[in-house]
Amino acid sequence: MELGSTVGAVRSKRVLVCGEVRPALIVIKDGKIHRILSNVSEDVGCEVLDVGASVVMPGIVDCHVHVNEPGRTSWEGFWTATRAAAAGGVTTIVDMPLNSIPPTTTLANFREKLREATGQCFVDTAFWGGVIPGNQLELRPMIQAGVAGFKCFLIHSGVDEFPHVADCDLHAAMEQLQGTRSVLLFHAERDVQDTTQKTADPCQYSTFLQSRPDVMEIEAIRTVTELCLQYRVRCHIVHLSSAKPLKLIQEARQAGAPLTVETTHHYLSLCAEDIPAGATQFKCCPPIRGSNNREQLWSALERGQIDMVVSDHSPCTPDLKKLDSGDFTEAWGGISSLQFGLPLFWSSASKRGFQLSDVVRLLCQQTAQLCSLDEKKGRLAPGYDADLVVWDPEREFQIQEGSIHHKNKLTPYLGLTLQGAVRATILRGQLVYSEGNFCPEPLGKHLLISQRTKQGQL
Repeated sequence: MELGSTVGAVRSKRVLVCGEVRPALIVIKDGKIHRILSNVSEDVGCEVLDVGASVVMPGIVDCHVHVNEPGRTSWEGFWTATRAAAAGGVTTIVDMPLNSIPPTTTLANFREKLREATGQCFVDTAFWGGVIPGNQLELRPMIQAGVAGFKCFLIHSGVDEFPHVADCDLHAAMEQLQGTRSVLLFHAERDVQDTTQKTADPCQYSTFLQSRPDVMEIEAIRTVTELCLQYRVRCHIVHLSSAKPLKLIQEARQAGAPLTVETTHHYLSLCAEDIPAGATQFKCCPPIRGSNNREQLWSALERGQIDMVVSDHSPCTPDLKKLDSGDFTEAWGGISSLQFGLPLFWSSASKRGFQLSDVVRLLCQQTAQLCSLDEKKGRLAPGYDADLVVWDPEREFQIQEGSIHHKNKLTPYLGLTLQGAVRATILRGQLVYSEGNFCPEPLGKHLLISQRTKQGQL
């Protein structure tokens, strides 16, 4: 089937429908799933794409991606990021409000972001706004314009044009968000007393790890839970790296806080003990912690205490990683993984007893729900967008530089052998990626979140 062409129906012996893997024939009409038939040999009056025993499931919704355009397009851009997404079975991304210049913190800046993204997206793209000191009156106009919600930092963000907020800024933002059903995302670290040994070797990963202890997350999440309970505004903790605050989160939820939490592929796949000296491609904030902590995160996922798994794709140009000096304290903190989220997750999850239905729940359904896209994304059901990923969970492959579609190829996963190869990606019924090849033109749309899908009006 030709790339970019419309797919009338997809047949497989393994389709994820309502949490169950079974043979099915998915009939597509006008970019939506029209019917899902158990009789896979039924004549549906159109050409059928038969993928044999490859798994067919909803396209992944990655709700934590730093595209960096405009302003830092040398780090990443919509063209390269969304191609990488398509190659990884991701059919929807949600772009973070930083590290682009300008950041998405005003209505005018959001409109500039939309202009830059137009005609460049190979998958569908939604957008987060940002909360910074003094911009509370921009929040409702941005909601009306279609942002999925907002992100803020409780610590320096890494870029000066996106300053972190103080408690007074948080209260001002929460007052604006009350009654909107929008969501406020928190980079949940707070500065505590400096624990770094001044004489410690900056090329040792342990030096960096000691500079961002678990207590920074605990104290930040204590603030988040108190705000969430006070204002009853939806709150979300991004990239949880430490298992220690999970008790705080559970207590707040039991008290009625509308609070969700994500972790990332790097916290589930990597551990501090395995990071070599000077290997700054492993640096991210919060940091990758020890193997015992990693297993606690997996247990929390299994118990439902962590709601979803995302990439937090945060690339930069290679020089900013300071590989020449190997100095973790100076290197940019961010990991590139957008293209490899599905196999990264499955390679570890399958060994721990997770099922294919868990992949859909954690990488598709819950992420779509967070950004109010759950009425059209993240499920295989009639009326939903025909966003499909076709992949082979048993097939192994090695990550090689030539197969990486991110703009900058530096990643801690280079050379790693993973389980679960993506064969094809279908976006709203159109074949956008197949066996290493892309649709010649980007077919992705901007997803502007309508307040009509939320309770009440602004």
